[in-house]
Amino acid sequence: MSRTRTARSVVAALFVVALGVSATGCGSGGAKATPPPNITAASSAPAAPRAAAPLPASKPVRVKIPAAGVDAGPILDLGLAADGTVEVPSVADADRIGWYDKGVAPGQTGPAVLIGHFDTVKGPAVLKDVAKVKVGDTISVDRADGKTAEFKVRALEQVDKKTFPTQKVYGNTDRPELRVITCGGELTGGHRPDNIILYADLVA
Repeated sequence: MSRTRTARSVVAALFVVALGVSATGCGSGGAKATPPPNITAASSAPAAPRAAAPLPASKPVRVKIPAAGVDAGPILDLGLAADGTVEVPSVADADRIGWYDKGVAPGQTGPAVLIGHFDTVKGPAVLKDVAKVKVGDTISVDRADGKTAEFKVRALEQVDKKTFPTQKVYGNTDRPELRVITCGGELTGGHRPDNIILYADLVA
């Protein structure tokens, strides 16, 4: 996956409306409501002073977030939905995490993006314990080439989906970074109004 593709994907991302992860199906609906994941304030630390060397393109196959009890694979491929928003895993795939494959692969230079549900109409999902993740925690992504990209969480942010920080999440970076996105906030009309975003840097 080349830098040219990265640039094209970012331009495409910036032209779509409501690129925030709307996560259709996110919310407890008729099921017993799951306590909301809330990041009370943006929490962050400085980026690692020296980033690990970028890795070549290779499809992610498994992701582990120990602090949140996540060990999920195989990873789904996600693109853009018909309305121009980023696809999200289906309700049937609520226990899996997807990779936005119009961007870079985890470990490449740029922001790789992973997306998963907090909950669905069927109950808690793969990122149900996202609120347990703290700055400094690790995220590892196994890749099809046999390498594992190791990331360290630098920041956590909760944002209203209506004001999703598209440039901050999808804009080009000069180092390998990772975003993990899910839903957050109190249920409103059966859906969660916010996104929770984890920002992480490649460290190994």
